[in-house]
Parts: sequence; C-alpha cells; structure tokens
Amino acid sequence: MRTFKTLFFLIAVSFATTIAAQKTYSKKQIAKLKSEVASLVEAEKKQAQVMVDKIFSFAELGFQEVESSKYLTGILESNGFKIENSISGIPTAWFAEWSNGEGPTIAIGSDVDCIPKASQYPGVAYHKPMVEGAPGHGEGHNSGIPLNISAVLATKKIMERENIGGTLIVWPGIAEELVAAKAWYVRDGLFDDIDMCIFTHVSSNLSVSYGPARGTGLISVEYSFEGEAAHSAGSPWRGRSALDAAELMNIGWNYKREHLHPLRRSHSIFTDSGDQPNVVPSKASIWFYFRDIEYEGIMDMYATANDMAKGAALMTGTTMTSRVLGAAWPRHFNKVIAETMYENIKTVGLPMWSEADQTLAKAVQTEVNSKKIEGLATKLSPIGLPVVNPVSGGSDDIGDISWKIPTVTMRFPSNIPGLQGHHWSNAITMATPIAHKGVVAGAKAEAMTIIDFLTKPKLLAEAWDYFKNEQTKETKFEPMISADDMPPIYLNKDKQDEFRSELEKFYYDETKFDTYLEQLGVEYPTIKKD
Repeated sequence: MRTFKTLFFLIAVSFATTIAAQKTYSKKQIAKLKSEVASLVEAEKKQAQVMVDKIFSFAELGFQEVESSKYLTGILESNGFKIENSISGIPTAWFAEWSNGEGPTIAIGSDVDCIPKASQYPGVAYHKPMVEGAPGHGEGHNSGIPLNISAVLATKKIMERENIGGTLIVWPGIAEELVAAKAWYVRDGLFDDIDMCIFTHVSSNLSVSYGPARGTGLISVEYSFEGEAAHSAGSPWRGRSALDAAELMNIGWNYKREHLHPLRRSHSIFTDSGDQPNVVPSKASIWFYFRDIEYEGIMDMYATANDMAKGAALMTGTTMTSRVLGAAWPRHFNKVIAETMYENIKTVGLPMWSEADQTLAKAVQTEVNSKKIEGLATKLSPIGLPVVNPVSGGSDDIGDISWKIPTVTMRFPSNIPGLQGHHWSNAITMATPIAHKGVVAGAKAEAMTIIDFLTKPKLLAEAWDYFKNEQTKETKFEPMISADDMPPIYLNKDKQDEFRSELEKFYYDETKFDTYLEQLGVEYPTIKKD
C-alpha cells in the first residue's frame, strides 16, 4: 500500500516523469477544492464533538488507551481504512491506512493519552474531580485524533470524487507523556515509505512553526539496584541496601546539577524504594529524564548518569541494571509544509468565541493565578520562526519522526492561554464548546493543507529539498534506543486498573445525550459564585 517512496522525490528523472503523468490543477481549481473540504469539515462538526467528548470520558493513561483506540479505529474502519493493530509490539498502537492509488503518502498523527491525577469536570472553572485521584485529560490529548479524523474523512471524499491519487495514514502517539512510542515506530521502519507527516497538538492558538523548535529532546532511563535483605534492627550488617544505592545515585546527580548547562534539565522519581522499614531493601529503582536541546548533550548526560549508577552500586556492594523507557529527539519542523499550512491557517482564522467561552476562560485564568486575565485568543499567532536563542523546556517524541521525514506540528486552539500544563485546569475546556470549535478550525486548516500537497507535487519535492539540504545537511539522526530496547507497555497498568471501574460510570453515551456536559449535568460555564 505505502509504495510512494521517498527516493521518488530525490531522483530527478523519476520525479519529472511522475509530474508529467499526474493530473495538474489550476490555482482556481485548488482553491475551490480547499473551500469544499473546509465546508465538509464544518458539515461534520457534530461528529467531531462526539469524538472529542468520548475520548475525554475514557481518560486513559499511556499504554492503557484500550477504549480510546478501539473507538477511534472503529470509526476509521467503518470509513474504509485498513487497520494494523499492535504496531511496534504496543497493544494500543495502530496505523489506519486508506489509498486512492499512486500519489503522496501522508501520515497524520496526534497523541491520545492523559495525565495522572488530572480528573476534572469539564466546564467547571475550579478544581472538581470526576473521580478523586483518577487520570484525566489535563493535557488535552483527547482532541488531536478527532481533529485528524475529521480532516481525513473530508479529504477522502474529495479524493474519491476527483480521483486524486494518494494514501492517507492516521496514527496515534501512544504514551506521549512517557515519550515511549514514536522512537519505536521509527526504529521499526513504520515511516520508511511515508513522504510527509502532519502532527497536531492542542494549544491556545492556531499556529505552526518551522526550523528548530523551542524545547528539548530527552532520554528516559530507569536504574535498578539489587542487594541483600536483612532484619533492619536484628542484623543490618548482613544486608546490602539497594535503596542506599539508589539514594546515593540521586545525591550524586543532585550535586551534578550545579554544573549542568542552563539549557539542560533532569528530573527523577523513585519507582521502588523497598517494602517496609524493618527490612533492608533488596531492590530499589530510580527513574530519570535527561533533557537537552541537542542530541549530543542528551547522550553526554546519559553517559555520566551511567557512571554514577555504577559508582553507587560499587559503594553499596549491590548490582545495577538499567533500561531505556523512552526517547525523544529535539524537534525540527519543515519550512515548506509550515509555510503552506500557515496560509491555510490565515484563511480559516480563529473560532468565534461566545461570551460563555470567554467567561469560562477568564474564570480559570483567575483561579490558577495566570499573569494575564484576558480570556481566549482573538488574534492569530504569527508563523513560528526557527529558534535563534535556544530555550529549554518540554519534549515530544514527534522529534524522532521529524528527523525521519518532513514533518510539522500544527497547534490548534482548544485550551486556555496562561495555564501551567499537566494540570487539572488544562482539562476544563477539553469537552466544551471551546475544544469543539478549536478542533473544527484545526481540521479545516489540516484538510486544506493535505489538499495542497496532493495536488501540487512540486511542494513535496521542495519539502524534501529543505529536509535533505538544510535540516539534515550537518545533523544526522541517530536513534537513542537500540534494537533490543522494548517499549515499556507495563507502565500505568496498575494506575489505570485502580480507577477504570469508577471511570466507566462516566463514559459518554452519545446515543442518550447531545453533549458530555449535558450528560454530566454541568451548566456551561460553571464558575465560583464570588
């Protein structure tokens, strides 16, 4: 199915031959097709709302996206997409593919997992968990795949009607909060025969950027120590504490922090620290994220940490093993795709926010002490330019894909400016008209961009020229994971299992209720009386 090879755009003779064989479209024809595809997205906005609300109600953590994946693949399969499940050995990961013959193969992806302890009633402008302590969509990943499905189903109709050749692949960023899937997709060759990727991510504006992106890459590593148990009071001298080793490594790394470059960041948690105080811990583990703006810096931190772990084991007479749990290259986005998409973004514009939307946004900003209480964005962001002065920050494993094929991330306006992220407040809009409107706007811009690349072969050739002669001219992609590293699909199982039966009571039933807010009995917006 995926037979349109990257080399096709890198070999001049083949490229010229294919252009001659493909149907050509005038600017007027393309503009008409893009207007029509945007209208098709608008006509199906009810389906977008249902998908957004449904995934929000499942509230599934990384690697546990069972109901979310089953629901989304069901929609795609019913619309003629061929589903490949359990890709890269990840039970909840999948590729959905539909082809209309020879033409570009375009991958359209977004994340789907949620955040621990972020359960929150949507539309309520203060902390009100649906299930206390349960996961929730405090990042907004319930919206991206619904946006993509809305865009590709509208595009598919145009492709069938006009007999436009090409292949569309929809795929999920499983366990993005653990940065623990996309590097495996790349390693396993899933993007080898794909020509470009459009990724989407929730934000508070409709935007796209190119060049090196703000933020970092990372490697996620767990170090495990094993010693000897003993009675902590009766014969502690007979024990060799694995927890001592993990704590010594943690102390050593904390001393190292003083000497890290400001653009480097690291964080850790203990994942195993023993069973009870009167038993010398025979096993203990500590889990680190090591971040930098460059691949070399990440690997330098990783090598230092490996030495510290060995030293901690030597000091305590324990043994040490480690395993990579995730990886993400620093992101670099394609100029040609971004500039093409931004023209469509300008055409679509931001949604028309209602008074209720703005009231909710300002109430949430007030609740979390945002610096500005200005509500939702009413002016488009400019196109994001390459970062000149690098800034540290978050990571996303879309970075690995961005170094494999021309890629961009389109950010769409389904959340509130000024929130801290990874927080219950970020879940408040994610099953409300704010999220629904933002998804529809994003789907229009994405569908229009797909039409551009299906009908203008020269664009894709230019995207590959930028990728080969600018992006990768001096920087070469080297995977951080090895052929032996397995995706940590066991993560989050206990957390999800603990709350799944309670969360099931809140699953959205679109056959009985028009919206999730209606099912929950939430008056929109609900704000504090004072």
